[in-house]
This record gives sequence, structure tokens and C-alpha cells, in this order.
Amino acid sequence: MKYGYIRPIVLDQHCAHQLNELFIDTLCKETHGLARKRTELEHLLMALKKDDELFVQNIVVLADSLQQLLDILRLAERDQIAIHFLDEQLSNQTIQKASLLQSATFFADLQSKFLSHSSTFTLQAAKQQGKSIGRPRKPDDNLQLAFSMYDSKNYTLYDIKEATGISKSTLYRYLDDRSTSLSDETE
Repeated sequence: MKYGYIRPIVLDQHCAHQLNELFIDTLCKETHGLARKRTELEHLLMALKKDDELFVQNIVVLADSLQQLLDILRLAERDQIAIHFLDEQLSNQTIQKASLLQSATFFADLQSKFLSHSSTFTLQAAKQQGKSIGRPRKPDDNLQLAFSMYDSKNYTLYDIKEATGISKSTLYRYLDDRSTSLSDETE
């Protein structure tokens, strides 16, 4: 039998572009893109039998890490299941002749995709729960003190950092924001 597995990914959060031009017998769809609780994948892996084929759009749809990919590939080898990764034009049964540099580049890119996918969906889930995202802003009192110290030209950046706790790079970022907002107001 031919199975398909789809789930939300960074470039296709509604699964609209996965496995569109492919005839498959059974399509399994995960409702979320998070790494945890991938129940549809678990059920699918339990249902696959010898000589079945599993089609996924790309490796990131199937796995969230290199370790998870390795575990799934071991399971597929043990159960004699073919897994086809359409975007990569690979199969777990395909022998790839690649140099070490090509292989390292491929896996480094894959790791980057795993991290991008994971962080995107984790941030979205946190926003939906109303959690604050990112580093908290510096208190306005400290910021105003840093601005006045900087504008006075009597203090070094080190002095400003010691007095306010605002680093040089952060101060410059706030100064850029301040100058941008001032130029917007004058227009």
C-alpha cells in the first residue's frame, strides 16, 4: 500500500502543497507542526507493513531531528518499508554516492531546517498562549538615563553600561530606533 504523511511545516503551514500530485491509498495528516504528540505519525508507523511505501514531501515533514530521522529509518529498514522524500528526491532504499563534503553539507542544511521548523512552531504556540516573546525591553528609566548620558558627551560607553546595564550594541540599537522615530515625526 502507498501511504502519505503530511503536517504543517514552515513553508506550508496549511499542508496545501504537500503530496498534491501523487496517488496514494491512505493519507495521514498531523494537525500541528510541533515535535510533541505526533499521534498520527505514531499510528501510521504502527500500521505500516512489509513492502508498504510511505511518501512525504520532505524530510522535515517526517522528522524533527537527525536522531528521530535515524530512528524512523531504522524502523523502516527492519520492517522493509520504503520511505520516499519527494523534495530531496531520496528514498531510504536509494544508495547515494556523495562525497563527505556533500554529505556534511546536506546534513548541516537539514539540521538548520529542523531548528527553523521547531522554533517557528514553538514561537507560534507561545504567542497563542499569550506568552511574551523575546528578550524583555530595558526599563524606560534606564534608557532615558543612557540617552541623557550619551547626549551629554561626558561619559564613555563603558560608563553608560556600568550606570544603566545597557550594553554598547543595545544602546546603539535604541539610538537608531530613536533617530528613526524622530525623523519620521519631522516628515
